[in-house]
Amino acid sequence: MTDEIVSVIGGKQTSGASGDVYESVNPARLDEVVARVRLADAETFSSACRTAAAAQAEWAAVPAPVRGRVIASVGRLVEANAETLARLVTREIGKPYAEALGEVREIVDTCDFFLGEGRRLYGQTVPSEMSDKSLFTFRVPVGVATVITAGNFPVAVPSWYLVPALLAGNAVVWKPAEYAAASAHALYRLFAAAGLPDGVLNLVLTDGATAYRGLETALGEGTVHKVGFTGSTEVGRRIGELCGRHLQSPCLELGGKNPMVVMPDADLDLAVEGALFAGFGTAGQRCTSLGTVIAHESVREEFLTRYTRAVADAVVGDPAGDVLCGPLLDEKFAARFEEYLGWIEPHHTVVSGPTGRITPDNPRGSFTGEGGLYYHPVVVDGVRPGDRLFLEETFGPIVGVTGFTTLEEAIGLANRPGYGLSSSIYTTDPKSAFRFRSGIGAGMVSVNNSTSGAEAHLPFGGNGKSGNGSRQSGVWVLDQFTRWQALNWDYSGKLQKAQMDVAEIIPDPDFRL
Repeated sequence: MTDEIVSVIGGKQTSGASGDVYESVNPARLDEVVARVRLADAETFSSACRTAAAAQAEWAAVPAPVRGRVIASVGRLVEANAETLARLVTREIGKPYAEALGEVREIVDTCDFFLGEGRRLYGQTVPSEMSDKSLFTFRVPVGVATVITAGNFPVAVPSWYLVPALLAGNAVVWKPAEYAAASAHALYRLFAAAGLPDGVLNLVLTDGATAYRGLETALGEGTVHKVGFTGSTEVGRRIGELCGRHLQSPCLELGGKNPMVVMPDADLDLAVEGALFAGFGTAGQRCTSLGTVIAHESVREEFLTRYTRAVADAVVGDPAGDVLCGPLLDEKFAARFEEYLGWIEPHHTVVSGPTGRITPDNPRGSFTGEGGLYYHPVVVDGVRPGDRLFLEETFGPIVGVTGFTTLEEAIGLANRPGYGLSSSIYTTDPKSAFRFRSGIGAGMVSVNNSTSGAEAHLPFGGNGKSGNGSRQSGVWVLDQFTRWQALNWDYSGKLQKAQMDVAEIIPDPDFRL
């Protein structure tokens, strides 16, 4: 029997009223059901927000260093269960096991960082323009944060929201992707085991449309004070519009069309290695995955030769083994990837070999992909600035290649799609690296490294179509889950009016030597 999992609200399992069941399947073995997910209805979602609102004040009253110790306990529990959690991630979404272990490590790193932030939720003492008066600033929690996350990083990315939000004294309602619900449920249980009071963290398992309706109700009721969303640009726009109607600014981490510029002086073997991981790690299903290689015309052919050889040699297969690519996450992503393959035009050249789903009739060497959502990795040369393959995010194992002659041209091409998440340049010239950094619109820049990769103490986030400028990770994410409060304390015993009762020292403006 496959376990059925349900939402958890106020510490209690809650099936909700919809009765709909979603089967989360192993994308490497489509006949294997990982979990049966009882989907909640919109009222259950908004009810979870009310529960969180009722629990938040008591949690905020817990001293921040103590909240930090709770977060530290989460980290130790995740560390103790790392292999089990990573195996579940691999089984549920098809992420190669080595990558899944790295994802779990990211949770531990995030918890380790925010343990210290429990003792560093600093405000400032500010000098006043008047005597016998002191000014202070304080970070205070926003209240209730609703967090909606995608399933390509089913445990690491949620931790980027949950850990700082809870550390700062907020209560949270978390809606994970339904196709990664088992991984999310496991992570919730680890958080709960750390001693969080009931109602401080609530897990709502439902689909996106239902969550949107529940969020709309909760925002209207005033029980949600911050929304964090990781997902597509299209859905991010809708959430941004909804929050804007309630005068809220969400934290939006959206898609990317991430460029990699290869300069004439680049170490081509290193660039190929970076492009291989960035383009096809997690089967190209990261928001930071490589979209387009922009290679200088003097090295373009040599880069392509080496890159296509590396792609041909890369192993695609069972994600439990030592592979570069496993399957796509879910049937809906496979169907969407088929659409992207339809964007290949006559003026393009597919240099990587076969395309489409790996089957006995369309194998990759001896691998036939039977039973799973496996696809050939695709490299397309000759993409042009007006092509859909150049301009739009392609969530899956496909990388475009184009050329340039000057760095200014390369920067223009890199910025053209209008996304601004991650970017990369391969060069040995510091001038080129810094010129690229100053010209690129991306929130993250790598030099001689891939477009993918984050560290727990570095700001993560994008601009343009990739987000609204909010940042996750490090101290910067605290600006998403706290608000500044100013205090002025006048102990003069009289009313002192700012800008009016200010002492003034008069200079002699006519003085000359």
